[in-house]
Amino acid sequence: QVQLVESGGGLVQAGGSLRLSCAASGSIFSSNIMGWYRQAPGNQRELVATMTSVGTTNYEDSVKGRFTISRDNAKNAVYLQMNSLKPEDTAIYYCYGQMRRTLYSSVQSYWGQGTQVTVSS
Repeated sequence: QVQLVESGGGLVQAGGSLRLSCAASGSIFSSNIMGWYRQAPGNQRELVATMTSVGTTNYEDSVKGRFTISRDNAKNAVYLQMNSLKPEDTAIYYCYGQMRRTLYSSVQSYWGQGTQVTVSS
């Protein structure tokens, strides 16, 4: 089994910063895309940022210039540095990863359990 475990959420004032971390554990041969999604109450889950294993990034427009995604391929970990946080960034943030468990396995998608980020005005 593959598990993704997030940490680093919390309560912060507008303009503040938080750093989210996600580590994948279990039998992992390789990881392709890893990243972060978020879901606010009443909204659909949306992409925040993703990064491929070779470093190609993709950001949701509203977080460009404020959030930075990074990863450690050796640790199958992904991070999200969030600066200049706004109340509209309040959501549950989910770690996402596409993993291959063995050389001959198909790529599968995995999700973390989510971590709450609350930005007060």
